[in-house]
Amino acid sequence: MKKSAFLSLFLSLLLVLPLTAPAARAAESGSGSAILDAMDVNAAAALLVDPDTGEVLYEKNPHEQRYPASITKVMTCLLTLEAVDRGELTLEQTVTASQALHTGIGENASTADIKAGEEIRIIDLLYAALIPSANEACNVLAEAVSGDVASFVELMNQRAAELGMEDTHFANTHGYHDDNHYTSAWDIYLMCREAMQYETFRTIVSSLNYTMPATNMHEEPRIVRSTNALISNFRVFGYLYQYATGIKTGSTPEAGYCLAASATKEDRNLISVVLGCEREPNTTGSDGFIYFDETIRLFDWGFNNFTRQVMLDGTKRDIPEVAVTLGKDTNYVTLEPQGEIEALLPRDVGPESFTYSVTRNAESVEAPVEKGQQLGTITVSFNGKEYGTLPLVASISVERDEWLYRLDRLEKFFGQLWVRILLVVIAVAVAVLLVRHFLFGGRRRRYGRAYSGGRSRYTGRRRR
Repeated sequence: MKKSAFLSLFLSLLLVLPLTAPAARAAESGSGSAILDAMDVNAAAALLVDPDTGEVLYEKNPHEQRYPASITKVMTCLLTLEAVDRGELTLEQTVTASQALHTGIGENASTADIKAGEEIRIIDLLYAALIPSANEACNVLAEAVSGDVASFVELMNQRAAELGMEDTHFANTHGYHDDNHYTSAWDIYLMCREAMQYETFRTIVSSLNYTMPATNMHEEPRIVRSTNALISNFRVFGYLYQYATGIKTGSTPEAGYCLAASATKEDRNLISVVLGCEREPNTTGSDGFIYFDETIRLFDWGFNNFTRQVMLDGTKRDIPEVAVTLGKDTNYVTLEPQGEIEALLPRDVGPESFTYSVTRNAESVEAPVEKGQQLGTITVSFNGKEYGTLPLVASISVERDEWLYRLDRLEKFFGQLWVRILLVVIAVAVAVLLVRHFLFGGRRRRYGRAYSGGRSRYTGRRRR
């Protein structure tokens, strides 16, 4: 019976192990957060970032080079606003569209019907570029800023390098497909974060529509409407997002459906980027635009599942102590972090999920030690990412024991090589003197006595 029971238990374990082992491996390979592990965006590349702190909440192929399509227009408008900021242009300034306004633009491109020779304000061109995604408006802006389109494209690449957009190369001002025109989700975030610093940009990209006034080529005002379905229902409906504040759509057959978006809920801002999305098969009308759905899902996930947590501060106590030599009343000092590190983290993680790395300047320190004296550093990490480093300082002061200090200095003095050599030389010299004294000193005394006695005998005898 016992053998039978043991055999049954053994066979049960064999059946269970194949099931539990993958689960164990999955747990080991996970991030430590079910919230993070469960999230996957249906896009070729995706990113969700808090622009106020630069903290990344989600990333998928963030540095993979992709075609940006019309999200390119963010850079064109950023450079225009920077020129306005420098006083080179004004928003109310009127410029004339040249014959080059269609440079690099093919068929079926989005447009605001701007014509060569049309006199139009800078502010109207910005709205035309960002709201209905007018390609020709970007070329007119380029000539206003740099004199010609080619020079402006060079400026785009120069500014991209300054912003740290290492995966980017621009070939035109608008994003109409060119094999040599590419960027990445991370670079788009950098570009959008910079552009969102401008109030004019924020106002434009959050607008449902805009009325362009009449010009010399258009007798009637033109109403342009946003392509961003998170903000406007004009083109497609069913994707409005109450917290959306912008930014820019883009789509070409080569790029897929792309969206750089921003949202604000209460006191929190987020920027998301999704690139290379496909439309859901067999859908028509307003259905199946996954890039809007996935962006909304990203925002809700970020707003609902993350909180700002203190990862490290002066309350942390399980830190290795530092030995103190020559100290009065104690031979060690405890360490505490100086400052505070906080981060936006998933709600299901806490201190038990963090990793702390301590570096001490030395294993021991000689008294006196001042309270607050830096004796090392501590680094906190989560999910393989370092979140910051704080100094480790002495929690108390330790006085020096003067008696121990003097003994130590004597010991150190006599422990020096040259002192040891000198002592040996002195000892040898003393030994030599002693040896000479004992060997030759006694002999001189005997000879002295013998000479004195003989002379006494000689002088005692006199002849008559």
